[in-house]
Amino acid sequence: MKIRFLLGCFLASFFMQAQVNDAIENNQDQFEEELYRRGNVYRTATGKPGPEYWQNSANYNIEVQLDDQRHTITGSIEIEYTNNSPEELDFIWLYLEQNRFTPDSRGTLTTPVQGNRYNGDVEGGYTIKNFSAESGGKNSTDYVITDTRMQVRLAEPVKAQGGKAIISMGFAYKIPVKGMDRMGRLDVEQGTIYALAQWFPKVAVFDDVVGWNTEPYLGAGEFYVDYGNYDYKVTAPYNHIVVGSGVLQNPKEVLSDKVYDRWEDAHESDKTVYLVKPSEVGKKAIYKKNSGTLTWHFKMENTRDVAFASSKAFIWDAAKINLNTGRAVLGQSVYPKESDGKDAWSRSTEYTQASIKFYSDNYYEYPYNVATNVAADVGGMEYPGLSFCGWKAKGASLWGVTDHEYGHNWFPMIVGSNERRYAWMDEGFNTFINHYSTLAFNNQEYPSRIGQVQIINPYLMMDSREGIDTYPDVTNLRNLGYTAYYKPAVGLIMLREYVIGPERFDYAFKSYIETWAFKHPQPTDFFNHMENATGENLAWFWKGWFYGTENIDLALKKVVQEKEGAFITIEKVEEIPMPVKMKITFDDNSSEIVNLPVEIWQRGDEWTHFYETSKKVKEVVIDPHQQTTDINPSNNNWKA
Repeated sequence: MKIRFLLGCFLASFFMQAQVNDAIENNQDQFEEELYRRGNVYRTATGKPGPEYWQNSANYNIEVQLDDQRHTITGSIEIEYTNNSPEELDFIWLYLEQNRFTPDSRGTLTTPVQGNRYNGDVEGGYTIKNFSAESGGKNSTDYVITDTRMQVRLAEPVKAQGGKAIISMGFAYKIPVKGMDRMGRLDVEQGTIYALAQWFPKVAVFDDVVGWNTEPYLGAGEFYVDYGNYDYKVTAPYNHIVVGSGVLQNPKEVLSDKVYDRWEDAHESDKTVYLVKPSEVGKKAIYKKNSGTLTWHFKMENTRDVAFASSKAFIWDAAKINLNTGRAVLGQSVYPKESDGKDAWSRSTEYTQASIKFYSDNYYEYPYNVATNVAADVGGMEYPGLSFCGWKAKGASLWGVTDHEYGHNWFPMIVGSNERRYAWMDEGFNTFINHYSTLAFNNQEYPSRIGQVQIINPYLMMDSREGIDTYPDVTNLRNLGYTAYYKPAVGLIMLREYVIGPERFDYAFKSYIETWAFKHPQPTDFFNHMENATGENLAWFWKGWFYGTENIDLALKKVVQEKEGAFITIEKVEEIPMPVKMKITFDDNSSEIVNLPVEIWQRGDEWTHFYETSKKVKEVVIDPHQQTTDINPSNNNWKA
């Protein structure tokens, strides 16, 4: 009797499906895992560093002098490089990124004639002297420079698993005016603002994925750098204020008594304190000396880079940032009088406090001791512990750029991804967390529109759209904002709010940050980690959203009302599958939400769901809160 009953149910179900679902296409290729599910001793299939994971490191000692008459940097550098890899290294690659600013650099020659954001001067480039490299007790002076790369050819290989090399040289270059919207100099009424980044030779990353990462510095592709300790000194004119990544080591040697006292007060104040007031800029009373130069000494540990700014035009303010663990960080801002104002840069330090605290509370504690915002002729560019933001920015614009650049301290400064290849792993992740920090700031003083995910639909329907996986230097610059920033951020928002849910997503995302802090994750590490921590196979999402230009379009095909309920037939019109959320409204105006898993699309592009009810269905809506980038919302409704 029982066997007959089960067989009858099976045949009835089969017959019903044959009637209401004619699709027999198999969509298994959209759910394949071959793209990323690979583990080895260096990187596991769970998205964690493997038992033999390694990465190399470099410690830097740098001394430079800023000449504000010739607009030059002249200095010397010593790099202690440690090879933790399992193989000996016959040579070491360095980046000489100031060589981008020459007439025949690859970056210059690949810039369109009409120009773009990544224009730069062509009067710069490195002059190198007194070069030497020591390893295994033997010294070499052999090197070759190719564009923005220098190959250091060693007399003795650097031994594996802990061998060291010492590289030293003198260097000089002219500071560009337009440094591709990343650095440069700006003339204002009371002086020149020097924003110095990519300002010294640095070691390229040697990793377990491609070996030496030697992609040239062209413009759109940013940076991939190992971690190390930095000890650097900047000698500048006596009347300059110098701020830099890391902690100022000699405040009493460079600050007047008045400024030093205020500097001390700012470390204890929750409210912004002026170190140099707008009315004091250029006045002798605020300077330590009345002529000559001063040397500002900074240190920063376990960081992938440092940057600094120098000017005699700076207003300077600061305040304390209290973190939950009891640590305090100094937040500070420097800007010219042209940027001053209660709706402008006088709120920069307030924004700094809010941004650093939000990300520390929600993702990973800010590891540095200072956070500095610099007004410069740079739209927005991040370096560890220091940002350059547009000097004309105000209100929501200044909040947005400040918050965005500080967010980069988490991606890619703490989580050290390869920006030059995978811009979305820093820009996209950062844009994602910016959305939530903006919602949290000052009772939503400023809007965050990226949460309205369909805002990017016009781009998703353009014939010229490109995939997130397109390398930034290859991407059409008109598309870069979408491929690197908005589309990956929207993808994460959809995962959090629609597919997985905030609780599981937040646990996994925070775990990813903690797992890869101060390490070098690849895209596959992120995919694997999120899947393992959420317990979801997301192959269909990574493949459809991050690789290629496919889209989402779910449609309500028909609703057939019966006495016992309603047969609701839905269709996957475009390639990317998605779970289905349906709001069913009845004739008494009550409603229910029905959730169908993404696996319904493994069997084909059409699915019929039977909803049991004695009520009459009045309306059915797919994605009622528009939480997906469904490119055709007009086919999401059915009304009786």
